[in-house]
Amino acid sequence: MNKPLRRIAIFCGLLVMALLVRDNWIQYVQADELRTDKNNRRVVIERYGTPRGNIIVDGKAITGSQETSGSDFKFKRTYTNGPMWAPVTGYASQAFGANQLESIEDGILTGNDDRLFFRNTLDMLTGKEKEGGNVVTTLNAAAQKAAYNGLKKQGGKGAVAAIEPSTGKILALASYPSYDPSSFAGNSTTTDTEAWTKLQKKNNPDDPMLNRALREVYPPGSTFKVVTAAAALEHGLYTEANQKTKTPLPWTMPGTTTELKNEGNIPCENATLRVALQYSCNTVFGKIGSDLGNEKMLETAKEFGFTEEQFTPIRTSASVFSDDMNPSQTALSSIGQFNTAATPLQMAMVASAVANNGTLMKPYMVDELQTNNLDALEKTTPEEMSKPLSAENAQILQSMMETVVEDGTGKNAQINDVKVGGKTGTAQHGVENSENPYAWFISYAKADDGSAPVAVAVVIEDDNAVRDDISGGGLAAPIAKSVMEAVISSKK
Repeated sequence: MNKPLRRIAIFCGLLVMALLVRDNWIQYVQADELRTDKNNRRVVIERYGTPRGNIIVDGKAITGSQETSGSDFKFKRTYTNGPMWAPVTGYASQAFGANQLESIEDGILTGNDDRLFFRNTLDMLTGKEKEGGNVVTTLNAAAQKAAYNGLKKQGGKGAVAAIEPSTGKILALASYPSYDPSSFAGNSTTTDTEAWTKLQKKNNPDDPMLNRALREVYPPGSTFKVVTAAAALEHGLYTEANQKTKTPLPWTMPGTTTELKNEGNIPCENATLRVALQYSCNTVFGKIGSDLGNEKMLETAKEFGFTEEQFTPIRTSASVFSDDMNPSQTALSSIGQFNTAATPLQMAMVASAVANNGTLMKPYMVDELQTNNLDALEKTTPEEMSKPLSAENAQILQSMMETVVEDGTGKNAQINDVKVGGKTGTAQHGVENSENPYAWFISYAKADDGSAPVAVAVVIEDDNAVRDDISGGGLAAPIAKSVMEAVISSKK
């Protein structure tokens, strides 16, 4: 071979080699990146080319798929009672993507998850059209309905979270106002885009697409006194419910000339822990926080889940308890004010840990992932998250919370023949507390065998709230009661 031909052959060989390297790079290194690229329309066409699998509650689908025309997207998502379930399902929209369970479990729902490979191969060999799998939730339909209808009847903004204390299963997750994911599930530039635009916060100050149960943090007010009581017991500041505290009246916060006020003329001077929780004494719990100090209070708050995001699998906002606070700031934080802030799920976790004899289970809402023929792919196993307080101290705190419902500010949560523990709260907010407060209630219900099937947290943003714990008892406690009753009835 002469020299020019040899050079041409080498050059051509290098071109072929470069082509092979590039081809393999695209197929094996960049494949996943290209497959998931938002500009790859084939991916979206495939996603909506077959019916999605369903999200299941109590054995029934709360989602569906509807065949469309006039589009290269063959199917669009439908929802049953969409506004009620939106905080759980999220949305799947041909035009605007997906979020929450619809996004997190998209691989299962579309049938593209690697765990469905064998099932899809069998379907291909038999000529069966590919179908998505199902996501089976832990939700209780009756509890969710009670939560959503209670918020809707109240009429303001608010949220409810309910947990099964022994497992961490999320039983209800409601947010109000809400939205119907079906209204923008397609890709019409008129109807779907118009519905989406109206729901955006800049166009709707009520922000109906905000998942208030998981993503909004509120000052928890007096409901946080349950955490402070737990800290007092765990760190040995006090050892029993009926032990008198060393709390003068008035009590001036350390390093200041400011007296911490109680709401009304209530028996808070040297009150026992039980009486202090029953009447919600700011002075008692503020002084407890100050006496324990920031470090010990923060330690207990973290044990209950504060300062960390939770993944249910939907990500929650992290609840807040600050560090580097002085004694007076710690006092205010210990009664649920200053910088303290919590999601409704977080406060349900607090009630759940107390009800479960001091053990906090990791909250979760997906019980099982299934193939399209209902075979189990993955089953969630309950997992202990932490132990914020001993069983002995948890039972002391239970007796205190039960006094709140029997003889204190939580009487509206009483259920016939059922032992209920709870704590009301009213959280002030705004510049110099100028805005209407939030009404809170956290609670649990006990079965005849002493177990607690449900723990609940309710928060209401309402113009009718007044500046004392009666707001929590009057506005939020009835909703918690209806959710607890729904869970108890469903277990009979």
